[in-house]
Amino acid sequence: MSSIEGLRGTPSGMPAELPSPPVIAESADPFTDLRVVDLVARLPRGRAIDLSAIVDRLNATYLDWLFEARVVADALLQLQANWFADYRNQTGIVLDDGPSGVTLTIEDSTRVDPWIARQAQRLAGSCREALDAFSRRDRRTGDG
Repeated sequence: MSSIEGLRGTPSGMPAELPSPPVIAESADPFTDLRVVDLVARLPRGRAIDLSAIVDRLNATYLDWLFEARVVADALLQLQANWFADYRNQTGIVLDDGPSGVTLTIEDSTRVDPWIARQAQRLAGSCREALDAFSRRDRRTGDG
């Protein structure tokens, strides 16, 4: 098999960008969870925010993704479980089922931001590992 050397320049009229296919967010996917955590890091603290508003913001921010409420709720529940494992209390990340639906309240304290940043760094590492694993796969069979 020969290698390709000396590629030509892009011909005039070619698209400036190659569109990305749409992505349907999935539960327990680090790429999905990282996007949810990135938004959670910027949400206001100390007040209840409707899950539907979080889902709407994610879908508006990532136009090539589709976030469903159940997938976002799964990511938030995992975040809540991680908080509980680290701090042994449930006051940091609170999910409530109220009359208008599920709400998220994030504790308004100085310990939240560094903790969320660590969660995001961990997820970013998981994304890199998934990309590395993908790049090592045999393209014909899908095996590693």
